[in-house]
Amino acid sequence: MMIKLYADENLRKAVVKELRQLGYDVLTAYEARQANQRIPDEEVLGFATQQKRAVVTYNRRHFIKLHNNVKEHAGIIVCTENHNDQQLAQSIHTQLLLHAPLDNKLIRVKKPG
Repeated sequence: MMIKLYADENLRKAVVKELRQLGYDVLTAYEARQANQRIPDEEVLGFATQQKRAVVTYNRRHFIKLHNNVKEHAGIIVCTENHNDQQLAQSIHTQLLLHAPLDNKLIRVKKPG
């Protein structure tokens, strides 16, 4: 089963590239023409859910809160900022293997160490 992801505008391009190399279908906020518009997080999640994509974000506080308030979504992956893009992509990959399918799940990816 192909896991589809939606990278919000804060996720670094290099992480997106690494995830794609690992075989994930990743749509970025830029590609979806959703970037630099101050779109509220609720709408970001709604858009991703319509697209059947799990959101990948560094915005932990807001998306954890959204997870607690929005009953149905395609998954939320909150990451700790990590400038080792390959390591972050690999950590996301590991969590996805453990937790798929992602429907209505919150996955936390922490920086090692």
